[in-house]
Amino acid sequence: MQALDTRLAQLAHRRRTLPERAVLAERQQRVAQLQDDVVRARTAVADVEREVVRAERDVEQVRQRAARNQSRLDSGAVGAKDATALASELESLARRQSALEEVELEVMERQEAAQGALVGLEQLLAEVDADAEQARAALGSAVTEIDRDVASVRADRESTAGGVVDDLLALYERVRGEHGGLGAAPLRARRCEGCRMEQDTVTLNRIRAAAEDAVLRCEECERILVRTPESGL
Repeated sequence: MQALDTRLAQLAHRRRTLPERAVLAERQQRVAQLQDDVVRARTAVADVEREVVRAERDVEQVRQRAARNQSRLDSGAVGAKDATALASELESLARRQSALEEVELEVMERQEAAQGALVGLEQLLAEVDADAEQARAALGSAVTEIDRDVASVRADRESTAGGVVDDLLALYERVRGEHGGLGAAPLRARRCEGCRMEQDTVTLNRIRAAAEDAVLRCEECERILVRTPESGL
């Protein structure tokens, strides 16, 4: 019984501490970080796209103003004074257009960079997300294997428990609950394997004299002592 319970405890510990859990957690954390990065990158793209629209609008407004002025000037329907004013304004508009086109070009370059960064992050997110799915599948497979072992050991435990008298089984369960899951321990080389304490001579003599089916307890830890060929009696 104790060997089976120890095996169940080992399987439970193994299930909790599977390395696949750490791998999945790391990849899930990376996915979360990348998702945040993608959101920020999309916001940056949206912001720069609005800048591009404003820059294009500003350039277009100057172009239309210059086109209207040039049309009036070319029509010959304005006086000399107005023609001079229009020509001066055309020069000013040309300088303004040149400056705005530089701004437009700079914004469009930032737009291209932002879009490229977003595409790269989205691709990386897809890759890491795929890795996380693989890690999740690996963890599921490992857990399934352990659960299969647990079911087998539990079946063996149930079968074994059926052959133990009720009073002894109740004692074992109580002691096991009081001592961290270890209710029975073998006696090897005169030492209790539960508390690792060597039994004194008086106790050993009592154990030697005890009937084969007697329930023995360790004087130190009160666990049930199981005699073995290596007990040293």
